[in-house]
Amino acid sequence: MTVLPYKDQNKGKKEQVANMFDNISPRYDLLNHLLSLGIDVLWRKKAIRLLRKRQPRPDHILDVATGTGDFALEALSLKPRKITGIDISAGMLEVGRQKMLKRGLADKIEMKQADSENLPFEDNMFDAVIVAFGVRNFEDLKKGLKEMNRVMKPGAAVAILEFSRPRSFPFQQIYNFYFQQVLPRVGRLISKDSSAYTYLPESVQAFPDGRDFLKILEETGYKNTAWKPLTFGISAIYLASK
Repeated sequence: MTVLPYKDQNKGKKEQVANMFDNISPRYDLLNHLLSLGIDVLWRKKAIRLLRKRQPRPDHILDVATGTGDFALEALSLKPRKITGIDISAGMLEVGRQKMLKRGLADKIEMKQADSENLPFEDNMFDAVIVAFGVRNFEDLKKGLKEMNRVMKPGAAVAILEFSRPRSFPFQQIYNFYFQQVLPRVGRLISKDSSAYTYLPESVQAFPDGRDFLKILEETGYKNTAWKPLTFGISAIYLASK
């Protein structure tokens, strides 16, 4: 069953996710760091460090579901010539563009509105692809992963950072209480969107994490797959090559 942000609407997941992120975009960065207690910053740094071992100096990086561009900013440490960030939400992209302008990075990091499942790029174009907390929101997970693979050069690497589900006692119980009781209330209060932070834990529960996701990567054309759980299994980094 597909998890949707707005269960009272007849729109598909793709359109609903775009609307949801448009709604919460002004406060997204604040909530992201607040609700993760700032750990999300460390997760991104770790993902880029692991990507560097596979792709030390990528010339052109694609950041899928870039949001406001935080993962793209972290990827600058790889010293690429260019980073292209794409997202389906115009609201998130506008926040991201303003962020890049303030930092003098608008020429280095390009922000484009695009559908992750229908990428507007030629085959074999990018040296590396990165995604942070985005693949969980794909309407068709396998289609999105195949599209990412299509635009990667042979030998290119991908790093995917995504939420997962802790399985060990007592962290599983603490996590479930926080994700299901605390996070939706705080998110609703600050974002003013009653559904966005209810959708988050629901979508994490529905996502095929861990080794199940590695199998999907392999089914969609990737090789040399690996994963690393982070912070007791709250999230994980997935690595693969084309």
